[in-house]
Amino acid sequence: MNETTDVVFLSSFWPIFISAIVIGGMIGLLLLLISQNKVEKKAGEKVETMGHVWDDNLEEYNNPLPRWWLWMFYGTLAFGVVYLILYPGLGTNKGVFGWSSHGQWDKEQQVAEQTYGPIFNGYLKQPVAVVAQDPKAQKMGERLFLTYCAQCHGSDARGAKGFPNLRDKDWLWGGAPETIEATILHGRPAAGPDGVQPVSDAPRMPAWGKILGEEKVKDVANYVRSLSQPGKVDQDRATRGKEVYAQNCAACHGADAKGNQALGAPNLSDDVWLYGGSQSTVVETVTNGRNGVMPAKGQELGAAKVHLLAAYVYGLSK
Repeated sequence: MNETTDVVFLSSFWPIFISAIVIGGMIGLLLLLISQNKVEKKAGEKVETMGHVWDDNLEEYNNPLPRWWLWMFYGTLAFGVVYLILYPGLGTNKGVFGWSSHGQWDKEQQVAEQTYGPIFNGYLKQPVAVVAQDPKAQKMGERLFLTYCAQCHGSDARGAKGFPNLRDKDWLWGGAPETIEATILHGRPAAGPDGVQPVSDAPRMPAWGKILGEEKVKDVANYVRSLSQPGKVDQDRATRGKEVYAQNCAACHGADAKGNQALGAPNLSDDVWLYGGSQSTVVETVTNGRNGVMPAKGQELGAAKVHLLAAYVYGLSK
């Protein structure tokens, strides 16, 4: 595809091939109709059957095609010819109108921008926290959220495994209005520039399996879980895991395990888990790491729509 999403053929053979199939198919149908139009039934003539019988008494007779059906099919073919003259359908031929789906989309976008652009831009001049208190703006933000964000965070914004709950007050990168807006605008990769321009070059959650080994991974997993689920862990492993944590994990998650929003390192002392807090899941996380990415939406939506989205998300946790 090129920039206008029009089809680009790498060989001149394919436009000719497609056109030949289209034109040949229409000519073939026309000849078939003409041949069937010659079949006539004379008065009093007995119509022979085609030899096809169903349920012992239902037979197929060789009657001429109904005139109304023939003329309807002729009309369909005529419509097809007119369509191929006016619109694209024969290889690279763009038709008299030069129509394309991308061109149609552009026109609709221009109309939408003229209609709704001034409204969006009016909110853009207001702080996110102020927009979050406007019921009309929240309704607009909700519709944007359902269109662009619900696929990952859910229609109720409560998230899923690997996708944060946006209704609580637990924030990986911070819940200040400007921080939320920056997250939506620029994305939050867990691994630096993986096709997105990050707002932070914070490292991903690395895989510690090969570095620590299986036993130490289990120890540190038990320690981490003991911070919020003390009755559900192996206390001996948790005791050993505390030292492993201090040596390898505290740099990002903090000595108190309360996390670091500047790095996107989650709070490990509460009972909020992005990927799950079971023993097996925490072991998996420590062993293999986590590489989730929040994609940047700034280029796709523009600053004004992102501003409304940020206000909506900010308002969910208030």
